[in-house]
Amino acid sequence: MKLPVIKHLTNFIEENDEDFVVETIETLEALTEVPSLKDEELDVIGELISNMYGALEVQKSIKEGKPQKEALNEFMKRVMGSIDK
Repeated sequence: MKLPVIKHLTNFIEENDEDFVVETIETLEALTEVPSLKDEELDVIGELISNMYGALEVQKSIKEGKPQKEALNEFMKRVMGSIDK
């Protein structure tokens, strides 16, 4: 996951609508079922999907009243904490 990408997507959601991101995730998930995709291509799609899910989580925290910076930092701490375990 890349924080700058998640931040950019969070801004996109604020300016537009989270439905765009949800539909994009669904499309990318459907693409992962293409049998001719290489592992590297699947890795890129997986990274995009995880960043989009991350942005949706951050946006949820923002809707609950947290400032964007705090929501981003808390999300990344959670992610890093789960990686360390």
